[in-house]
Amino acid sequence: MGLKQTDRIFVAGHRGMVGSSILRLFQSEGYPNLITRTRSELDLADSAAVESFFRYECPEVVILAAAKVGGIKANMEHPAEFLRENLCIQSNVIHQAWKSGVKKLCFLGSSCIYPRECPQPIKEEYLLTGPLEPTNEGYAIAKIAGYKMCLYYSKEYGFDTISLMPCNLYGTNDDFNLETCHVLSALVRRFVDAADCGAAEISLWGTGTPRREFMHVDDLAAAVLFMLDKREEPEVINVGTGTDITIAELAKLIANTVGYCGKIKWESSSVPDGMPRKCMDVSRMLDSGFQPRIGLKDGIIRTIAEYRERKAKGDL
Repeated sequence: MGLKQTDRIFVAGHRGMVGSSILRLFQSEGYPNLITRTRSELDLADSAAVESFFRYECPEVVILAAAKVGGIKANMEHPAEFLRENLCIQSNVIHQAWKSGVKKLCFLGSSCIYPRECPQPIKEEYLLTGPLEPTNEGYAIAKIAGYKMCLYYSKEYGFDTISLMPCNLYGTNDDFNLETCHVLSALVRRFVDAADCGAAEISLWGTGTPRREFMHVDDLAAAVLFMLDKREEPEVINVGTGTDITIAELAKLIANTVGYCGKIKWESSSVPDGMPRKCMDVSRMLDSGFQPRIGLKDGIIRTIAEYRERKAKGDL
């Protein structure tokens, strides 16, 4: 069932990087009936509050972009919170969406749902074929459960759901807090700050050898709009660029872009590297007709500009 311009669309998590990008795109595309709630207005982990919200607002389409997210350090230190909070949010929203008669729901997961020692590039059928990466296992288990809940509600109750598994995301409205952010935004902050103060050396966590795939969040938003309108299968589908880069290569690219000329030192004992490689097979996505448009270098330039602007305003 495709989207209608008049659909009442609930964007759960609209203040986060992913949700805000989706909201901006749908607004620019002329969807007038967009429904949002801040966390203070609606705690998605509160089942009674979520039930009341769906009964009152009667959304027709739900985009589940709300989640507790963070980088490798946050995931390692708080696995219980990442598992518990995400399970609560997902269970409440998915169940109440089905119960209230929502016509279509889009669930957003993560490429971390796949096994640590996965063959590369990662195909959708590799899910649950091996142990997960220990550093973000709590979050991954929650996202697997969310996808399976959508799949089972589709098969048992006929609920129309789609589940998108994006690669590493970055871009507009990213988190630059070094305690919680992901690798690309962390590197942008570190190199901009180092360049601004003329640092002769910068120390980075890990070995720099893991390979990762990066996609600008605005491309994911475009994929959500496309798939909601075109895709009807509940099985998981990978969303990404299909190409990867080592963290060391990414660091050099960001350093060159910001004009940092100092030495880069890798602290291999600080934090584990995580999965050695994580690059997804995006054949199903491409076959569906969707293709990302924002290249990594262009996306990095945009992210650096946003960080510099927010830094100048003290808005970090």
